[in-house]
Amino acid sequence: MNAVAPWIAAQRAQLLAQRGHAWLLHGPSGLGQYALALELVRAWLCDAPGEHGACGRCASCHGIDVRTHADLCVLMPETQMLALGWPLPEKAQAEIEDKKRKASREIRVEAMRDAVEFAQRTSARGRGKAVLVFPAEQMNHVTANALLKTLEEPPGDVRFVLATEAAHELLPTIRSRCLGHAMLWPRPDEARGWLAGQGVAPDAAQALLRAAGGRPDDALALARAGRSPQAWALIPKAMARGDVSALSELEPAQAVDALQKLCHDLLAQRVGAQPRYFDAADLPRPPGLGPLTRWSRALIQEARTADHPFNAGLMLESLVAQARQTLNSRH
Repeated sequence: MNAVAPWIAAQRAQLLAQRGHAWLLHGPSGLGQYALALELVRAWLCDAPGEHGACGRCASCHGIDVRTHADLCVLMPETQMLALGWPLPEKAQAEIEDKKRKASREIRVEAMRDAVEFAQRTSARGRGKAVLVFPAEQMNHVTANALLKTLEEPPGDVRFVLATEAAHELLPTIRSRCLGHAMLWPRPDEARGWLAGQGVAPDAAQALLRAAGGRPDDALALARAGRSPQAWALIPKAMARGDVSALSELEPAQAVDALQKLCHDLLAQRVGAQPRYFDAADLPRPPGLGPLTRWSRALIQEARTADHPFNAGLMLESLVAQARQTLNSRH
């Protein structure tokens, strides 16, 4: 089992010292919402928990490690469950294997109904039960309302932890029934040290943390995807030249994200602030606020359909043409 990041461990201790049947962990992506949620669940269900959380050695901890704990219900989109190694219900697994449907990107209402039934059952191991929901914003209104009824009248021995990167998308009634916790940002040295422990070279860790806006989980995802810090640094001036090849290794949604970060940094420079995602030396001269603001709005529109482009190649060409026009505008 990997060591818990120091900023996650500090928050774990803080939350375990408080009482409550439902927590909502919220903040931007990459700050460890899922890791902290799992640490809370492990401690709640552990046979011998201490002030630093679960013991890591008991049958309960082992059950969570191998994804078979009888008193833990994990609610995630099926795509997320598969990515994180959680088993799907037999019926859902069979439907996907038989190609009757694709793995869901939402938390399905059938899964929520199973979770409500789980919450009403007696604990199998006598340490209570836990429901982990991540990312909670992937509940639709029907699914969220099914959860709401259980949150309003929770059975005595079940606790909930919801983890989200978009708390504003949750029903206000869901938010109001949970104790909220805003995720803490790690110090840069903590994040770099943790990335080094994950096998990321120090120079790459620094550059990838910048590309991820200081969010360590996102930086690690970039490293594991083979993203080159050198290639990232070349994107801004390549866009000013209209060079599509600088984005050719990216999926459309990733390309839009990179351009939104570039636009953010140029807007920051234009108003006298420091760039966040790129080194200042790698940025072209920023155009005026008007073109940058229009580009920002256009990229927000592009982001809504970037996961399902009609033609990925044409979309990239269009994005780069739009970037080039903006970056060479002086009005």
